[in-house]
Amino acid sequence: MSVKIRLRRMGAKKRPFYRLVVADSRRARDGRFIETLGYYNPCVEPNELKIDGDRARYWLGCGAQPSDTVGALLKRQGIGTQPAESAPAEAAPAA
Repeated sequence: MSVKIRLRRMGAKKRPFYRLVVADSRRARDGRFIETLGYYNPCVEPNELKIDGDRARYWLGCGAQPSDTVGALLKRQGIGTQPAESAPAEAAPAA
């Protein structure tokens, strides 16, 4: 099963509101999902974005692949698309 982190469209016509969800890649865009990680509202100024960083890092660590848009939103929140465990360690300063 391929797991994706993607946007689920909600809201009225021409007034989109999105939820960030973890879903099986074979499911429909607005279909069944595993977990909700947060929301994104582009219709207000400034754009409203809330993501549960711990759960997002957990799913990235489990191998979930973010969509391009979700990857950009995660980067904006300071949550890398790579799990923290696989990030390279900082090099020790040369003496």
